[in-house]
Amino acid sequence: MPKARYYLWVGAFVFIIVSLVMVFYIATMRIDYVWGWYKLPKAFIYEEQVEIQSKIEGTVAAIHPKGDKADITVQGVGEKETYTVPTGDIRVVENDFVYPGDPLATYPEWRTGIMLQGVWITLKVSLFSIIFGIIIGVIGGLARIADNPALKWLAITYVELIRGSPLLVQIFIWYFVIGTMVNQLLVSYHISEVPNLWYGVASLACFTGAYVTEIVRAGIQSIHRGQMEAARSLGMTYPQSMRYIIMPQAMRRILPPLAGQFISLIKDSSLLGIIAVRELTKATREVITTQLNPFEMFFTCAILYLVLTFALSMFVQYLERRTLTS
Repeated sequence: MPKARYYLWVGAFVFIIVSLVMVFYIATMRIDYVWGWYKLPKAFIYEEQVEIQSKIEGTVAAIHPKGDKADITVQGVGEKETYTVPTGDIRVVENDFVYPGDPLATYPEWRTGIMLQGVWITLKVSLFSIIFGIIIGVIGGLARIADNPALKWLAITYVELIRGSPLLVQIFIWYFVIGTMVNQLLVSYHISEVPNLWYGVASLACFTGAYVTEIVRAGIQSIHRGQMEAARSLGMTYPQSMRYIIMPQAMRRILPPLAGQFISLIKDSSLLGIIAVRELTKATREVITTQLNPFEMFFTCAILYLVLTFALSMFVQYLERRTLTS
């Protein structure tokens, strides 16, 4: 393409983007809504005044400063407690009478907000689901092309059942049916229950595994049959042929559809809020209930999902380039 025409289309692209931004800005200015972007940082990180409270009832017997710390001794009836507190904001003096729960001192502490916690949970759930989904998909893909009818039919049944039912229903089954039975069994043997998060991971992994199964199956079958015949004629076993000949070539072809599936998985993790997993979308809703700024929070939530999916897309493109050059 000539340079003049190239720069013309670049200018057209910039004009379209700027126009869309201006239209969106004008629309936001015309609605009856008070924007509160200043509230946004508190959803990610905030400073909290932490109280050091007395555990017993008694009299403040002594306060001994030690640099930027101080030891506060509370003398009760037959008991005594000593607390090491910062000297910045001590709330009591000697001979004060305190009850359990009364603050002795406070100090500021930076803490992560709900949104950062939601991002972390989303990353954690997505990472484990991707790993288990790949394992399930590779095993299922190999079973789909196996000569053993039991393995082949089991893989087909699994794929059709999972792909033929909504993910939301599968999450409910994993949590309310399977989770209830498993946790009751664990409690009967005095074992701690499995957290909700892992039932969410299991549902996402099984759901993704069904699609990865078909992606792997299609990738393997896209390699010409002669490749396998040539490998076997050289004395390789079937597992060796799959490992060294077929799978490396198939990986180059299945990476793009795998990337699309894993991007969908990150967005599908937003459904786990229905089983009380505080992922990004549920964290956003919780912030909205306290700060009452739905527009800002949902825009931020969408941008965070975009960052996560774009980062995954770039990583997969890097893997594609590595496989092409290797």
